[in-house]
Amino acid sequence: MKTILNFIFLILLVSNTFSQQTSVTKAEDLKSAYDIQDSVMIKTRDGAFISAMVIRKKGVSVPKPVILQYTIYVRDKGRDIKSLKEAADKDYVGVIAYSRGKRFSPDEIFPYENDANDAYDVIDWISKQEWCNGSVGMYGGSYNGYTQWAACKKMHPALKTIVPYVANRPGMGLPMENNIFVNPNYEWSFYVGNNKYLDTIAGNDRQRFRKMQNIWWETGVAYKKMDSIDNHPNRHFQRWTNHPSFDEYWQKMAPYKKEFEQINIPVLALDGYYNDSQNSSLYYIRELQKYNPKTPAYVIIGPYGHFGTQIGGEIKLNDYKVDSVAIINIKKITYQWFDFILKNGAKPEMLKDKINYEVMGTNEWRSAPSLDKMANGFLQLYLTDNKSGKFYALNEKKPIQKNYLYQEVNFADRQTENNEYYPNPIIRKEIDTSSGFVFISDPLKESMLINGSFLGELKLSINKKDLDIGVTLYELMPNGEYFHLSYFLGRVSYAKDTTKRNLLKPNEIESIPFSNTHLVSKQLSKGSQLVAVINVNKNRFSELNYGTGKTVTEETIEDAKEPLKVKWYNDSFVKIPIWK
Repeated sequence: MKTILNFIFLILLVSNTFSQQTSVTKAEDLKSAYDIQDSVMIKTRDGAFISAMVIRKKGVSVPKPVILQYTIYVRDKGRDIKSLKEAADKDYVGVIAYSRGKRFSPDEIFPYENDANDAYDVIDWISKQEWCNGSVGMYGGSYNGYTQWAACKKMHPALKTIVPYVANRPGMGLPMENNIFVNPNYEWSFYVGNNKYLDTIAGNDRQRFRKMQNIWWETGVAYKKMDSIDNHPNRHFQRWTNHPSFDEYWQKMAPYKKEFEQINIPVLALDGYYNDSQNSSLYYIRELQKYNPKTPAYVIIGPYGHFGTQIGGEIKLNDYKVDSVAIINIKKITYQWFDFILKNGAKPEMLKDKINYEVMGTNEWRSAPSLDKMANGFLQLYLTDNKSGKFYALNEKKPIQKNYLYQEVNFADRQTENNEYYPNPIIRKEIDTSSGFVFISDPLKESMLINGSFLGELKLSINKKDLDIGVTLYELMPNGEYFHLSYFLGRVSYAKDTTKRNLLKPNEIESIPFSNTHLVSKQLSKGSQLVAVINVNKNRFSELNYGTGKTVTEETIEDAKEPLKVKWYNDSFVKIPIWK
């Protein structure tokens, strides 16, 4: 089941083998080497204040390009200062600005809501300082990745490049995925919103939030009442759950549709196959390639998770030992990129083309000119009703006779949960077959490279007006173990338009397309089989869609009197991108 995202604090310990006297001398030299402004206040156009820090090398009078980090995470007692000194050491000016309401800012904290306008004002302020040569580059991960794209909603001429790692897209990955609210951002809102710094007590109180989640699940109260169970009003959670569609509230936080046309600066994005918010991060790249294909947008992606991407990878990811070549020096690559764009330096060597990806199972990097061109074909497989051992057949040929598989889901039953889609562990001896349906292909006659994001179309009918679905893709390896490749989680009433809910007509066959799945690159072995699992999403890790057609966050167990009845038709299919 889905593991709640943990906010991991990466602490870098520096060991020193010299004598105490030498340490003191070096510390004094270090302190004197920098001009540190640690209490800068930048006024925005609407009268708010942004707290910032600036670090420059002492004795440098020539204006320099500026490296900006814009973040909601205030770690100004060590980590932030260290990163600013790194920028100064590399012949830049380092600036870090904190979201409105954070650190010394007297304003209220509203994650995501003001960052687009405020980032523009911060860049404008930087561009007018005597130590700035008129060029600003941005980098950072997760929320810091989001703020870089937010800064591109209205392009400032001084912003020359961005390097977002695992960038969030509010309303797209968190706090909801394909219009299903998932739980991680509930506790995160206290962590970043309770005070001017970070509420680590609340952020680390896993027992509190696990208890709240379990009570909600067991009692069946409305999802939007979770903060009542928690006994802590959560105004951010309430603001978010008031917007289940990808409406103007979310659209205004970052570039949307034709706003991508104005983004003409070079971009280097870094992401991971097992990054929870991958569909957020790659959304920006896909939209940029769609609306402004001439913009030089580069991607580095490999077998990384959300936090692992930001440090250049981990030797083990969800118990999977990654290929050794996948471990990269992300900070080195980032500054090589800044030197390339801001100082006319050499392009980072690993950027062979626009999309640079590590192929799991081959220990090698490959490249492609775009996300779409990672694959040169699709393997289309139908979810048939024909038995294949203990599962159903996943066939290339469309069934001649239309038929269906029947599933009934009782939302009043809290003893069982459906849809174990989360990739932890990545390799497992068994998969959950207690609910939903499992489809399996014939053994591969030769090895095959899966490259990209799978998609498909489900033909179904239900006795209600809506449901949430999961589609999970595995490789069943010759040794009998399952390798988690990718998954989709989404609400069918938003399948054709994330901005507008279109309820289903009960007992009528509907075609439900899906495509916003997690991208992956993996070499499948000869003799392996592809496995697809379809299921109704019913578990304690996201809101429950009872199918009444009412606002889902307001539905309760009282809406579960009639079980959901689903007919999955055998002309449903998945399309798997492959490189032939």
